[in-house]
Amino acid sequence: MASPFTEIEVDDRVVKVTNPDRVYFPGQNGSRGATKLDVVEYYLAVGPGIVNALWERPCMLHRFPKGLAGDKVHQKRLPAGAPDWVETVQLFFPRWSRTADELCVTELGAVIWAVQMSTVEFHPWNSRRGQTEQPDEWRIDLDPGPGSTYDDVRKVAHVAKEVLDELGAVGFPKTSGSKGLHVYVRIRPDGDHKVVRRGALAFAREVERRAPDLVTTTWWKKDRDPAHVFVDYNQNARDHTIAAAYSLRGLPDARVSTPIRWDEIDDADPRDFTITTVPRRFAEIGDLHADIDDHVFDIAPLLAWADRDEAEGGADPGEDDH
Repeated sequence: MASPFTEIEVDDRVVKVTNPDRVYFPGQNGSRGATKLDVVEYYLAVGPGIVNALWERPCMLHRFPKGLAGDKVHQKRLPAGAPDWVETVQLFFPRWSRTADELCVTELGAVIWAVQMSTVEFHPWNSRRGQTEQPDEWRIDLDPGPGSTYDDVRKVAHVAKEVLDELGAVGFPKTSGSKGLHVYVRIRPDGDHKVVRRGALAFAREVERRAPDLVTTTWWKKDRDPAHVFVDYNQNARDHTIAAAYSLRGLPDARVSTPIRWDEIDDADPRDFTITTVPRRFAEIGDLHADIDDHVFDIAPLLAWADRDEAEGGADPGEDDH
């Protein structure tokens, strides 16, 4: 028996969505939950935002073929059966001595096709297909320890903003869609991932100096104070990805990694940004990251800080792992 399906028109593409009524997110507090078609309609509603976040970036897909009730699949390679208009970029992975053709979004239809293939989360690289080894995005990941709170994350975000302002860098914050907060900074694609990661570590250490009671940059998780927020500089390493702006997250309440304004930091609650609330917010205020490409930062000051730290004995504790 053929699977039920519906056809979705996206610009000049038609995407066949099978099993549109399959429940992906369970209902909570009496709600009906969210189906595969609801996921499609969500991404259509935030289309310009998700395309801007993924534009020409290699993208890992987090797929849930049976919804959240089933297994989660982390997929680098483009799923089989893609139409010829879905674009890819080939990457080489030295650890496995092989290549993979990853999704490379250039239009909303490719996002919807990926959802048809059971994708819920989109995790792009911090570089684009023209220069995959030279990131153009520096990512600041504020990851709360098990003994810290989201209010601690807010406090650290303000410290990070203070440092960014002094550097003359424009940061674009968003909720992680889970427990933390991300800040993206557009940078010149001059250095490789190791260079950007080195600069990110120097920035993290500066934030730690200013808020030692709140922040840690300790590499090994077992050695961190659980009451501190980890500024995870390693998210800038090659092949490390985090959920894109406007990506859904695979959590029961269908939370979204959502751009917010700096003046919203103290009041915005990550739990309030979901598959049902973000489309309305997007319709009202648009994409808060829309002009990120207009604010490009040269990370040379961060590299100078790295030189200083290393001269003072502050070696990268994780560099042998990369």
